[in-house]
Amino acid sequence: MDDNMPDYNNKVAHGYSSNLLKVRGICKSFNSSGTRLEILKGVDFDLDKGETISIVGASGIGKSTLLHILGTLDYPDSGVLFFLDEEVFRYDAGKLAQFRNRSIGFVFQFHHLLAEFSAVENTMMPALIKGTGRQKAKEAAEAILVRVGLKERMNSRIGTLSGGEMQRVAIARALSLNPAILLADEPTGNLDKKNSEQVHELLMELNQEFGMAMIIVTHNMELASFMQRCVTIYDGQLVETA
Repeated sequence: MDDNMPDYNNKVAHGYSSNLLKVRGICKSFNSSGTRLEILKGVDFDLDKGETISIVGASGIGKSTLLHILGTLDYPDSGVLFFLDEEVFRYDAGKLAQFRNRSIGFVFQFHHLLAEFSAVENTMMPALIKGTGRQKAKEAAEAILVRVGLKERMNSRIGTLSGGEMQRVAIARALSLNPAILLADEPTGNLDKKNSEQVHELLMELNQEFGMAMIIVTHNMELASFMQRCVTIYDGQLVETA
């Protein structure tokens, strides 16, 4: 890891906050046909190392918007996002991209894999972007693909994989650099019940093994029930569900 990037264990050892993420006063609005829609109205919450949170609720309430801001894929209108006590939106564009590459893994409903490449080549991408040598990146990608149950399919092109297999590749790619946080937006939204259950179990196993925190946006209440906390967005605020 780059010496300029925050390291969780070193920071905690030297007296920094134990919170992995601290979100304070996040606001976000959009213009629609000349009308200003306030989606997030001062969201506050903390995320600890290894903690799992599901964000549930109806479409259009701001779940994915919040996830994109937490992953620094989008900027808030106002508010701050701290990672290990560093305000990440103060980073310049290069350092912010570096932070996103090394500290956060993303899994989406639509896996966004590159169809012309194999499973192992897709999984190598984050390490290659980081600057890791090709052989080392390939070895790490192969190891995580074995862990997610794709040992026999790692050299297969994406177009030949089933939906469940493609989502496992997406999970492997997200975890290839052992990120502190996994953000997942409807990770089982396109899967049948059997594959959904397998992905649920895999995510929980990986959370325990890797110790990464997880924030998952989902309509699947079974998946949500596996998380330590379940929250929703009501009138632009994050609230705990029963």
